[in-house]
Amino acid sequence: MEATVFQQIKELSRMKVGELREKYIEVFGEQTRSFHKDYLRKRIAWRIQALAEGDLSERARRRAEELANDADLRIRTPRDPLGPYAEPEKARTTISHISNGRDPRLPLPGTFLSREFQGRDIVVKVLDDGFEHNGHRYKSLSAIAQEVTGTKWNGFLFFGIAVNTASRRDSRDPKRSS
Repeated sequence: MEATVFQQIKELSRMKVGELREKYIEVFGEQTRSFHKDYLRKRIAWRIQALAEGDLSERARRRAEELANDADLRIRTPRDPLGPYAEPEKARTTISHISNGRDPRLPLPGTFLSREFQGRDIVVKVLDDGFEHNGHRYKSLSAIAQEVTGTKWNGFLFFGIAVNTASRRDSRDPKRSS
């Protein structure tokens, strides 16, 4: 590659989108619809090289035409791909959420939760259907917290995985966050 071609391609990396669009017009002789910086750089760099070192061979050009004739090419997707058939299709579509029955605040099964309490390390393993602590299975974190402390505790608060629901509610409700 010649030094001048290399310099021209190197200059493309410092150009803004508007400058790249102008350069595109200069090298291709037509406007582009694209505002994508990387796409414009690559296309312009290819064209600069093609002009300096020669374009595709006639054989390669014929092969590309053969491939293009066989392919059903589109430049852009249609705005309404289903056309008049869109309404019945939309009517058949349902949106729902599948719940796996797990509390979304819980970490994934296999995760270890730990907490220090009165000089002891309490370690709990999250299972698919409960929790394990000291070789025993429990249905809730609150049951483990009560076993460890001797008093009733919210298990999420005890292990520090509770989310402050008031601040979460305020962040979702624009009237309350002001």
